[in-house]
Amino acid sequence: MKKESRGIQSIEVGGELLRALARCGEPMMLRDLAREAGMTPAKAHPYLASFSRIGLIEQDETTGRYEIGALALELGLISLRRLSGVRIAQPKIAALASQIGHAVSLAVWGTHGPTVVQLEEPGQPVHIVMRAGSVMALLETATGRAFAAFLPEKTINAALESGLDRQGVGYNPKRPVKGKVAEMLTEVRKHGLARALGDPLPGVNAFAAPVFDHSGHVALVITAMGPEGTFEARWDSPIAHALRDCAGAISKRLGYGMNVAAE
Repeated sequence: MKKESRGIQSIEVGGELLRALARCGEPMMLRDLAREAGMTPAKAHPYLASFSRIGLIEQDETTGRYEIGALALELGLISLRRLSGVRIAQPKIAALASQIGHAVSLAVWGTHGPTVVQLEEPGQPVHIVMRAGSVMALLETATGRAFAAFLPEKTINAALESGLDRQGVGYNPKRPVKGKVAEMLTEVRKHGLARALGDPLPGVNAFAAPVFDHSGHVALVITAMGPEGTFEARWDSPIAHALRDCAGAISKRLGYGMNVAAE
């Protein structure tokens, strides 16, 4: 039997606070976080102070709530990028950005919804409110709509009921979209692409295409975006064709559409 390596108990104890934050999925007050981790606030506070110094957590100066910090997010992104689908897609979206001359992002379905894990920008980048780690609004961005159209309906309904959509980039509480959801998602499925025309990002057009894995589930979403003046947003435009081809090639590499005969 393999001998268990000696560890540092204090790190393992403090790790319960990180697990508690991860389980909750939203900023927490000290008393609630400590209770969730099974310790007193007095015991939890020194751990939180140390975690804050190294970037594993952050504390909001206004509310006093604790949340996952920059280092934790970076570690999470590294883990996501190591997934086979992401590794396969990375060089292909870089080539796509060069081909079409516009920015291209790669997103996965994360804990908080559609999460960007990579952004490739051309020689003349467009100004967009997006970076690796950004969570995109589910119904109001091309990236989110591509996920919403092809993920299981129960997954999307649960996300909307939990308020997941209200935290992403592009969300606008004053913009009514609920009555148009079915029509909008039907259009996405019809064209195999989601489209955004100058909204929610003013002056920016976007197309988003789903990437499917061997089981037919949407594994990734690739989004191409650029200025309205130069980004041709017709459904049959060269950009749309290039994006579909890129997503299709990655889906094929992931085994989508392949019928393996039983031996």
